[in-house]
Amino acid sequence: MKYIEPHGHMVSRTTDDYQKMAMAGCEAICEPAFWAGYDRASVQGFYDYFRQLTEYEPARAAKFGIPHFCWLCINPKESEDAGFAREVLSLIPEFIDKPTVLGIGEIGLNKNTKNELAIFEEHVEIAKKYDQPILIHTPHLEDKLKGTKLIIDALKNAQVDPSRIVIDHVEEHTAGLVLDNGFWAGMTLYPESKCTPARAIDILENFGMENIWMNSACDWGISDPLAVAKTALEMGKRHYDKSTIERVVYQNPKTFLSNCPNFKI
Repeated sequence: MKYIEPHGHMVSRTTDDYQKMAMAGCEAICEPAFWAGYDRASVQGFYDYFRQLTEYEPARAAKFGIPHFCWLCINPKESEDAGFAREVLSLIPEFIDKPTVLGIGEIGLNKNTKNELAIFEEHVEIAKKYDQPILIHTPHLEDKLKGTKLIIDALKNAQVDPSRIVIDHVEEHTAGLVLDNGFWAGMTLYPESKCTPARAIDILENFGMENIWMNSACDWGISDPLAVAKTALEMGKRHYDKSTIERVVYQNPKTFLSNCPNFKI
């Protein structure tokens, strides 16, 4: 079955992962800018990273027939130093018109600090200035609900169109809040944290299959680049028909990503 991986950190993955994803039916990979597995010490490090996202990874994916797209930002884990973060933000206009760039992301909050929130708001202003969609990271564990509320309040204050924003890493206690406010929701499938396939399917059954997608967010930690395909198989075991499964793993992300002029598959 064909599917889209709407959130995968492929710079942290081996080339074998691209091969396996192609064999599993992946039609496109979208890679948000995020943490490099360590805190970068210079703005030049981010410049090289943005080049990697916009030049090297699309070429690596193309060897297996998969279009690769990306989002740009400084992630919330590295936003506490606001001066440094603003220097990184100044790089984004140079890359925003690259042919595989989808928008601004994954921005958001990590520990819900004032500096993180300030840099989040400045990212949103860049998205507004360049008319870009936004992909948002919500905090982990006990910080998630508070952070999600802070993010939604900031987005409302910025008067942005919620239909062009996906708030990712939702769980049972935040999915309704995100969807009820008109945003798209993303569910992340991790083997040891966030959503298992069973939890993700339960969330779909409780909150509906409109304006929601699933992703692997495969990165430096314990994660699985085939998580979306495996969850599609689990949906089949619950007797969902193929058209319903394809709607969630392919049509839904395709619909949201149509907000991005560069997204074409």
